[in-house]
Amino acid sequence: MTDQAESVRTGNAGEEPSPPKELVSSQKRGTSFPLDTRLIGLLGVLVILCVVGAVTRPDQFLTEGNISTILRLAAAIGVVSVGMTFVIIAGGIDLSVGSILALSSVWLTTLATQAYGPVMMVLCGLLVGLGCGLVNGILVSYGKVVPFIATLAMLVAARGLAERISGRRTQVVADTGFLEFFRGDLLGIPVLIWMFALVFAVGWVVLNRTTFGRRTYAVGGNAEASRLAGINVKRHTALVYGVAGLCCGIAALMVVARTTAGASTNGMLYELDAIAAVVIGGTLLTGGRGSLIGTLIGVLIFTVLSNIFTLNNLDTDIQNIAKGVIIVLAALLQFRSVKKTKTNT
Repeated sequence: MTDQAESVRTGNAGEEPSPPKELVSSQKRGTSFPLDTRLIGLLGVLVILCVVGAVTRPDQFLTEGNISTILRLAAAIGVVSVGMTFVIIAGGIDLSVGSILALSSVWLTTLATQAYGPVMMVLCGLLVGLGCGLVNGILVSYGKVVPFIATLAMLVAARGLAERISGRRTQVVADTGFLEFFRGDLLGIPVLIWMFALVFAVGWVVLNRTTFGRRTYAVGGNAEASRLAGINVKRHTALVYGVAGLCCGIAALMVVARTTAGASTNGMLYELDAIAAVVIGGTLLTGGRGSLIGTLIGVLIFTVLSNIFTLNNLDTDIQNIAKGVIIVLAALLQFRSVKKTKTNT
């Protein structure tokens, strides 16, 4: 029997066994990563983009209305990216977030759901997202399906079910109470921005100040060592995907509020934008290390970039090329950082 397994077996009753050395090191790398100089560099990129926007469109970019627009556009994809950060830190991937968002938006805007009022609409959106996320997690953890395949299947199935329910038609929100709340302001700030801030704050606390967060880093860093340390890796993996699904349900509420409609086309390519924001933010695709602050900056970089292109009437193909270049550069920097870390250790 290995020393790790022996330490788990002989632990005192009622006490949580001491984690193996590699497990502790992976947790330290995860919790210390927000102080990495990468975040300073990301902030520098964001500042440069803001300067470019201010120079190219001085009459529009720095206005209160445009800043509010940027934050509102960043809100939904930002919430999805929070859930994606949890999944990738845990060593997984989720390609289905955009489709889950679409299914949630369609389900909460059906006539039957709207007939029960805004509370039922909110509950339906959240429960559908959570349910789809848990299905992904169960397939990955207990069914031992590769995350790429499991979430790819959900991507197709959820989008297809959304099309089936809506008949490929846009479902307009007729409930005025729902629209008045989610499209309203609180202390002069749109409710959607408050929702994004709340989800981000809760996600940061869970990831950095709770046992659930520490276990998320541990599972992504070394799943086998986590199992030997007494962590129920399968259950935790399923819950992480559930968190991602719940974030999709919240984002669906935000998208429906912004567009006043639910449609099977909602959330198109959100999975790519979310993964890109997480990777740019410095979260390792191999798991075990990452930062929600980095993800937030990544989301803002992409949103500001899109806003600059829109204000200057530039083609979307150039915008997509610019995004691709940013993603490649971020991946190269990530590879270099990992290689340097391994060399130093």
